[in-house]
Amino acid sequence: MAEAHIDRQALDEAVAFTSQLIRIDTTNHGAGDGVERPAAEYVGERLAEHGIEPVFLEKAPDRTNVVARIEGTDPSADALLVHGHLDVVPARAQDWTVHPFSGEVRDGVVWGRGAIDMKNMDAMVLSVVRAWARAGVRPRRDIVLAFTADEEDSAEYGADFLVEQHAGLFDGCTEGISESGAFTFHAGNGLRLYPVAAGERGTAWLRLTAHGRAGHGSKVNRENAVSRLATAVHRIGAHTWPVRLTPTVRAALTELALANGLEPPDPDAPGFDVDALLARLGPSAALVAPTVRNSANPTVLEAGYKVNVIPGTAAAQVDGRMLPGAEDDFRTTMDTLTGPDVDWDFQHREVPLEAPVDAPAFDAMREALQRFDPTARVVPYCMSGGTDAKQFSRLGIRGYGFSPLKLPEGFDYQAMFHGVDERVPVDALHFGVHVLDRALRAM
Repeated sequence: MAEAHIDRQALDEAVAFTSQLIRIDTTNHGAGDGVERPAAEYVGERLAEHGIEPVFLEKAPDRTNVVARIEGTDPSADALLVHGHLDVVPARAQDWTVHPFSGEVRDGVVWGRGAIDMKNMDAMVLSVVRAWARAGVRPRRDIVLAFTADEEDSAEYGADFLVEQHAGLFDGCTEGISESGAFTFHAGNGLRLYPVAAGERGTAWLRLTAHGRAGHGSKVNRENAVSRLATAVHRIGAHTWPVRLTPTVRAALTELALANGLEPPDPDAPGFDVDALLARLGPSAALVAPTVRNSANPTVLEAGYKVNVIPGTAAAQVDGRMLPGAEDDFRTTMDTLTGPDVDWDFQHREVPLEAPVDAPAFDAMREALQRFDPTARVVPYCMSGGTDAKQFSRLGIRGYGFSPLKLPEGFDYQAMFHGVDERVPVDALHFGVHVLDRALRAM
């Protein structure tokens, strides 16, 4: 049963705020090119209307962040961070069924860039805290709200700036919640899972540079930078990384096996084969498969300027991801794969994360989800990518992915991230408001 303070107004506001935030184009083009200020002002106005004082912070003009604190009833309790980013990735209108910045509500669905990633969560949080203010409800612990810029690039103007320059605003925060968790995952045969993120692989964006001898394209050249680069890139793309099972992934494998009617696995048993287990987990294996190993995918090639000129250098970019505890292995493996003729370095690097799944906070999130979907199962998982939780971890804040949505079968949640026709069902937002309200007050 829903709490009385989550009324029709709160549910309607979650939908309206999602739509209105989508209409504010906060595209992040990278390299410092983005404008979050109009969305930040919109969020600040919605908070201030209900007596929640926003603080606006910028590292550069128009790259605006909003932070606010809601005082809890227990002064001795640690604070909780609830954060969501305001920027979105680019979208080309000609590719979409509905204009990506229309925020159109059609047939019970809100359409537009940010509907899932992650203006929906921003809107649900606003709806919940405004409902609390109207009803005089206070959470047990202080809750710090952070609506950030620049998550879709390096976070230089967003969470990184807040952590480096305004850490005092997050005093007392020990845990945080944000995107990419607590969504319905339909695993077949009527099994509904809600994966809650309790870890993230680290980010390792690399730049490779091959050096060689420039020359005429008609001459034999055994020091061809393009050939050297191509060889290294091929080795990286073909490499099979060793299995490394973190505590979060181990817990995920156990709970997914039980949910699928299998015996719980023993990853320490001789001959344990994680790939064989994944094959038996059916669709739910997709929640774990990307996070049992490090990875490195070549994504960009840069070489040459004329077909009959052998360039002296060639470069490539690689999207690498590192599991907790596997950073050293990642570095030594890249040294081997690139070889003596190709240099590499981190273009952008962020740490991997791990948060406990046996903690009271995780229990509160599990209980809230099952309160509003009693026959579903809540499972931990590790994100293959990353969020602003990486930056906030430098303040000792343990991050969870908890942006609750009850989604219909056939709705491909993961495909919505940075995809065409991004959208979110109205009913999913209503569910998220109820779950967030209960979890935030219990945590």
